[in-house]
Amino acid sequence: MENTTMPLQNRVWPDGELVSHPCRGLLMGNRGGQIHDPQTRTIQRHQASRRWICCVLTFKNRRRQVMGAGYTELFFLDEVTALAAGHRPCFECRRVEAQAYATAAARHLGLEAVPGADWMDRQLAPERGPRWQGKPADGAALTSLPDGTMLTDGAGFLALKSGRLLRWSPDGYAATSPVSRLRVITPALSLAALSGGYQPIWHHRT
Repeated sequence: MENTTMPLQNRVWPDGELVSHPCRGLLMGNRGGQIHDPQTRTIQRHQASRRWICCVLTFKNRRRQVMGAGYTELFFLDEVTALAAGHRPCFECRRVEAQAYATAAARHLGLEAVPGADWMDRQLAPERGPRWQGKPADGAALTSLPDGTMLTDGAGFLALKSGRLLRWSPDGYAATSPVSRLRVITPALSLAALSGGYQPIWHHRT
């Protein structure tokens, strides 16, 4: 019998939108707690707090029902997608990566000390969600952007890797023809981390 179960609304697009889609991702995360109704397993709000993180899929053999009580599991194609959506590495399950992200951002921004989670979340918060429209990027600006930058052309999303733009999809990336009128949607703090040398996880289809 055909499985007609509707996918849960817990897949995250690069612009931060939560959608129902059968795609599987390399990372999960959450937005500071529970943003769904455990009875209906439907999304009720955009966030629980500013603590938007991206995590490994499994950690210390912990098991729980997806969209049960406690917090809402969200899933990302890869870390490039998660960073674009306004999430950052988790300091619990991805401590090494979180410290590398913070150190890289501090290096690029010229900060005297490596920032903590609260400071980073305050910086990321204004550039998250549907009201964040990104910043214009012309052809010249593209050369100054780091690998892992996510952009939009209004019709979809594109990621910058090794000097070329790749068209994003829920299943991976593909080559694309030249595009114009691009806007950068990756938040400034994550751009700083990428520029400072942070290496995000990419989906294998690049």
